Amino acid sequence: MRLKERVCLITGGAAGIGKATAEIFSREGAKVVLADVNEEAGRIVVRQLAPESRFDCVDVRDRKSVQSWVDEVANRYGRVDVLVNNAGILRDSLLVKMKDGELIKQMSEEDFDLVVAVNLRGVFNCTQAIVPHMVRQGCGVILNATSIVGMDGNLGQTNYIATKAGVIGMTKAWARELGRYNIRVNAVAPGFTATEILSSMPEKIIKAMEDRTPLGRLGHPGEIANAYLFLASDEASFITGAVLRVDGGMVVGT
Repeated sequence: MRLKERVCLITGGAAGIGKATAEIFSREGAKVVLADVNEEAGRIVVRQLAPESRFDCVDVRDRKSVQSWVDEVANRYGRVDVLVNNAGILRDSLLVKMKDGELIKQMSEEDFDLVVAVNLRGVFNCTQAIVPHMVRQGCGVILNATSIVGMDGNLGQTNYIATKAGVIGMTKAWARELGRYNIRVNAVAPGFTATEILSSMPEKIIKAMEDRTPLGRLGHPGEIANAYLFLASDEASFITGAVLRVDGGMVVGT
């Protein structure tokens, strides 16, 4: 019961790592509040959690919607203890693809902007909305989802990498700004993890991911969620501004 009675908000909580985090937080005594754009999946998840948990359909790109959500949760529960900025998307493509000196394909502006809007501005929106509540109560924990590719780079992920590197930078800036208010800010950088996103990938790609991981397998969502649990708990009370890699020892190559 490491999170007993704590109000924990998790974005992107309808599937994958967000869902696993919600389940573990709930088992550890938290009052879990999920946000996701997938209302059907989100409501299924919340029915499996503790009775005081809830789901709200929220698009993290929409600042007004985010602010209303955070304020309503704070008013309902009387406090907000933990924010897990987990919502994120992929729109992978090479920067440019050339053949015989001719440009045949490139990452679209639309895909770049969409990934930035969800993965980077969404983290900014949710954090800026929740911090005043945490300042007034004198404590809080903010946990941001980054990725090992935000640290090491990877092929075909310019937009995604830009957002995840940006999240690392914001994490460090906020840790400096908010420490005086007893608010801790950390990030978790998963390696290749067996979530729904990977289910559509060819088997040879999955095998390549496993081969590039020293532990010889993909991570499980629960293993990433356990990192969030540790950083959210009092066991991590002197940790802020950190980026915790949970990647099976992997270093991304070219």
